[in-house]
Amino acid sequence: MLFKRGGLLAISFMLLFCVSGCNNSSEEKTKVTKAIDDVQVVQKNDREITDICLDLYRKAEEEKKISDLETIHGIVKRFGEKGYPAVDSKNQMDMVQAEQVIRFCEMVEKKEEAEITILEIDDLGGLIKYDLHTKDGSVNVVRNYYQYKNGKIRKKDVGNYEADDWKYTKEGYLMFSGVWFSKEQYILTLSETEEHKAFRVQPLAERYRELNRKYLMPVGYEQNNMFLVDWDEHEFGDLNFYDMYDIFYPNINAKSVPCDVDDDLGGGTVYNISRDEFEHVIMTYFKIDSETLQSKTVYDSKNSAYEYRPRGFYEAEYPEYPYSEVVGDRENGDGTIALTVQVVFPYAGDSKVYTHEVVVRPFEDGRVQYVSNRVISSKDNHKGTWYKPRLTKEGWREIYEKSY
Repeated sequence: MLFKRGGLLAISFMLLFCVSGCNNSSEEKTKVTKAIDDVQVVQKNDREITDICLDLYRKAEEEKKISDLETIHGIVKRFGEKGYPAVDSKNQMDMVQAEQVIRFCEMVEKKEEAEITILEIDDLGGLIKYDLHTKDGSVNVVRNYYQYKNGKIRKKDVGNYEADDWKYTKEGYLMFSGVWFSKEQYILTLSETEEHKAFRVQPLAERYRELNRKYLMPVGYEQNNMFLVDWDEHEFGDLNFYDMYDIFYPNINAKSVPCDVDDDLGGGTVYNISRDEFEHVIMTYFKIDSETLQSKTVYDSKNSAYEYRPRGFYEAEYPEYPYSEVVGDRENGDGTIALTVQVVFPYAGDSKVYTHEVVVRPFEDGRVQYVSNRVISSKDNHKGTWYKPRLTKEGWREIYEKSY
């Protein structure tokens, strides 16, 4: 809930800020984290927060529905009824009590002093409570992570940082980022923990979210260029069909692609996939003939097989990706649907990296074919810096030929 600055929380925020912000060495940071654990700083609304949703988690556990969208929606709704701004971690439902967040952002802009609590619900039985305090235009973040397990909700981690970047975007997103020291994460990564948050504050039509879950999210932007380049079913351009094979094979066969990288990442393994198997996967999702597909890949006509090279070390991507958000749709006269899609990239603090239009052809049996993608030109468009293209045949030879 949104409050003007209060005395008790002021002491808590100042204590956490001073304790976590003074030292930089790993040893000192470990002492700081231990001190926070030992003191067990409990803010006045911690118990209230966990009690609000405990019965819903218990019911979901009994029904084995902890990760169901319906469960998460119920928890978000309950917090809203109790007066707290809340949203799911994947922005798949409207934020409740959003007007409080908008007011807080206005106060940040005006450099007034205020505080707010925002709840984020994930699909793993987790709950993150963000206590935000602003003064003179800066925003301090206290982040408490709770985990539901065996009928109880326990605090698992706490972090505190001043937001390095803070913005409320014209697309209706609150985006902020910062770095803090977490003992658990440091053991795993030997580094501080970065956070890049993107909360959709403004509502979005549920129809758009359903279209997104059905047609965009199953593909995404990881290790493929399907939504990065212009193409259509008459001219496929630079669309990489090996990446498409990786994405769609599990949908058809209910298992991962059986061709994987050797233990030796420098080995440059090459597989042959039968023509029938490869074409079945691709032609399920694209209207394309064998001749065209063979011209876009490496095809061995003698063995009636497609050469396939798994992505290796030289094609690895940095594991931070944007996500899609459908913001418009249009039914065409030929049975296809055109979807207008905004690309949201929390890691870059950008709620519209670029916009593209995807045309799909749905079938009555639930199948879909992808018809085209077109990047909508704008001076504000940013490049897909996260994407690492697969090696060309020539590039692969240059790197791996010496191994043979």
